[in-house]
Amino acid sequence: MKFNCGITGHTGVLGSELIKKNNTIKFIKFYGDITNKKHVNDWIIKSDINIVFHLAAIVPTEIVKKEPKKANKVNYLGTKILIDELIKSKKIKWFFFSSTSHVYKFSQKKLNEKSRLEPFSLYGLTKLKAEKYIQKKLKRAKIPFCIGRIFSFTHKKQTSNFVIPGIIKKAKSNKKIVFFENTNHYRDFLSTGDVCKAINILFKKKAHGIYNIGSGKKISISYIIKLIFQKYKKIYKINKKNKSTMLVADISKIKAFKWKPKNNILSIINELT
Repeated sequence: MKFNCGITGHTGVLGSELIKKNNTIKFIKFYGDITNKKHVNDWIIKSDINIVFHLAAIVPTEIVKKEPKKANKVNYLGTKILIDELIKSKKIKWFFFSSTSHVYKFSQKKLNEKSRLEPFSLYGLTKLKAEKYIQKKLKRAKIPFCIGRIFSFTHKKQTSNFVIPGIIKKAKSNKKIVFFENTNHYRDFLSTGDVCKAINILFKKKAHGIYNIGSGKKISISYIIKLIFQKYKKIYKINKKNKSTMLVADISKIKAFKWKPKNNILSIINELT
């Protein structure tokens, strides 16, 4: 069967890298407004797509906080419109949705796909609402779908609204001493390349259901600060009095497809600095 693969969010960091790193797929890009039903319908009909990678979203949590209505419109309502129009087309053979670890509740244990869902950010809430709509509608329409809950990843094109680029920006500043607060947190970091490889494997396997995409390794924000500031030979001080949180993936499910991340936190930072 010939696959006509549509992709939303192709101008974003993840979308552009997925296209760049995948020579086996010819992507049909969506250029319209994801919240405009006519734009979405025209794209589906004219492109004759039967596979969809839905990556379009407003991501940085600070931006989502500042523009909650816009974020909900793009992340949830845009997804709802896309799903409704895809079901009407009756041609979709597989659908991938890029979700986030933000849908989970913080835990001192690694999170698997059945762990408690309790979004800790407005961004996570918009994604969880979209997840629920996808599952409800595509199950009923008997369309195979895959939801990738992506944990933290970083790339040189990301703005300083993201964790590692934000730390690098501070390390490059002219301040003699940089002070940090609220860093007593543990996260799970991937390179963008590893995320793309994971999505590609899920596509090749036509995986169905929900899959964590993470490193499975616990990395403290304080440790990342230390690595970056040592690299730039800058002085910093950290106030660790805040309550500690942890968000780390159990990646047993996706590892069954013979996928595992190749890049560690050191190689990720070296690529960005």
